[in-house]
Amino acid sequence: MLQDSIRSAPLGRQTLEDESFKDLHGMTASNSFRVAWEGVMLNKLRSFLTTLGIIIGVAAVIIMLAVSAGAEAEIEDQISGLGANLIMVTPFRSFGGVRGGPGGGGPGNITTFTYDEVLFLSQNLRNVSGVSLEQSTTQNVKGGSTTMTGVSIVGVTADFLEVRDYEVAQGRFFTSAENDATQRVAILGAGIAADIFDTINPIGQQVRIGSSRFTVIGVMAEQGVVGATDNDGRIYIPASVVFKKFGGTGFGGNRVRMILVKAESGDALEGVMGQITALLAGRRNVDPAEPNFGVRTQQDIVDARSSTTAAFRSLLAWVAAVSLVVGGIGIMNIMLVSVTERTREIGLRQALGARPRDVQRQFLLEAVMLSLVGGLAGLLVGVGGSFVFGELGGMRTELVPLSLPLAFGASAAVGIFFGYYPATQAAQLDPIVALRRE
Repeated sequence: MLQDSIRSAPLGRQTLEDESFKDLHGMTASNSFRVAWEGVMLNKLRSFLTTLGIIIGVAAVIIMLAVSAGAEAEIEDQISGLGANLIMVTPFRSFGGVRGGPGGGGPGNITTFTYDEVLFLSQNLRNVSGVSLEQSTTQNVKGGSTTMTGVSIVGVTADFLEVRDYEVAQGRFFTSAENDATQRVAILGAGIAADIFDTINPIGQQVRIGSSRFTVIGVMAEQGVVGATDNDGRIYIPASVVFKKFGGTGFGGNRVRMILVKAESGDALEGVMGQITALLAGRRNVDPAEPNFGVRTQQDIVDARSSTTAAFRSLLAWVAAVSLVVGGIGIMNIMLVSVTERTREIGLRQALGARPRDVQRQFLLEAVMLSLVGGLAGLLVGVGGSFVFGELGGMRTELVPLSLPLAFGASAAVGIFFGYYPATQAAQLDPIVALRRE
C-alpha cells in the first residue's frame, strides 16, 4: 500500500522514488544538500523571484558602503589638499541680530579681515612657516592667439607655496618684494599653461588678464582636481595686484575671506592658534573669549565632516538592512507555501523513516540555499553597481573589501532566521495527516 502511495503521489519528482527507500537516518550531508537543491530547483522562476529581494539587499549594502567610503575619501583628499599643520582664520558674520558665532556683531553687520591684518599676523606670529590668503576673481585670459573665459585668478602672498605645500614645476614663484611693489607677474596652473602655450616655453611670455598684461614667471606642478576645484586651471598673482586691479570684483576692496597660517609643526598648532586669537582680538578691540572671528584647524573640519558622513552611513546601513529584511520575508513566505504544497511529500518521508529534524534540516537548507544564491548574485551586482555608480552617478565610490563578506554573511543569516519557522512547521506535521493530504 505504501509503495502504491509513493508511486501515485503527485510529486513529479523521480528523486523521491529513488531516495525514499534509503535510510534517512543515515543521510549524509552531501545527500541533504542535493535533495535541498532539487527542492529549490522544482520551480526555477519562483526561486529566482524569491532571491531577488536578497540580491537587491546585498547589492544595496555593498553599493551604499562604497558611496559612504567614497565620500569620506573625497573629504580626506580635500583636507590633505589644504596643506599640513594648516590653521584657517575666518570672520564671523551676522544678519538681523542672529550671530554667526561669538562676537558676531550687530544686526546686518559682516565682520571681515583686511589685507593689513594679514600683513600684521605675518609680522608678529612666532613658530609659523608662513601666512597667506587666497583672494579669487574670475577674468578672461588671453595669451598669444588663445583666449580663455572665466579663468580663476587667485591672489596670494609670497608664503603661499610654503603654506599650502605646493610646488613650482618651471620658473619661480614671486617674492615678497614683488608683492609689495604690485608687480604684474603670474604663475600659471599646469593646465592653463598647456592650453595657452602648448609646446612653447611659457616662462617670460605675456598674458592679458582682464585688461592688464602680466609676465609669466612660473608654472605650477600638476595637482589635478581636488573636490570641485581644478587647481591646474588657476593662475596665481600677487594679492596686492588683485586688490589694486580687481578690487571691485567679488568681496571688494582689500577685504579678505580667509587667512591661512601654517604652524612649524603639529606640536605648535595650539600655541599658534592662541597667538592668532590674542593678536587679532587686541587689534580689533574685542574680548578674546568672544572674538568676532574663528580659528580652526584641519582636524576641526575632519571632525565636523566625520559626524556628517557617520550619520549618512547609518542612514544607508538602515536602508540596506530593510532591503535584506524584505528579502528574508519573501523567503519565509515562499517556504511556507512550499511546505503547504509538499505536505504529502513530507508525510511520505516521515513514513519511510525520516525524523522531524531530517525534514527540518532539508527545508532549512532550501531556505539557506535561496539566500546564498541570492547573496552570490548580490555580490556581483554590488561590485558592478559600485563601479557603474561611480562612473555615471557623479559621486566618488570606493569598494570596501569588508563589505563583501559582511553582505554575504548577512544573506546567510537572513536565510537561517527566516527559514527556521517554515522548516519547523514542516517538521511538526503529523505523517498520518500529511499522507491523507491530496
